Amino acid sequence: MDDRAKYRRELRGYAIGFASALALTCAAFATVHFDLAPAGTTIGIVFALGLIQLNVHFRFFLHIDLKKSARDDLQLILFSTLITLLMVGGTLIILFNLYHRMM
Repeated sequence: MDDRAKYRRELRGYAIGFASALALTCAAFATVHFDLAPAGTTIGIVFALGLIQLNVHFRFFLHIDLKKSARDDLQLILFSTLITLLMVGGTLIILFNLYHRMM
């Protein structure tokens, strides 16, 4: 495959990723703006659209998928996510504990 074909393929991937991310963002905003569902369902829809958009960003912009060569990158992202969630969760536990003690 020559460089020109590689460039076109990569550019096409970025365009598909951009269009998908834009469509998912617009769908989330439309769901909230036009009150298409009850509040609980709307939160679920927006959360699901966010997870799908996370996958789109991983696949099209960060080039991370489930192939053998990208598993190290995926493990690094998952570990970083775990550490971040532990830090945020611990902070929230401490803050809520302090809040309840002040009441």
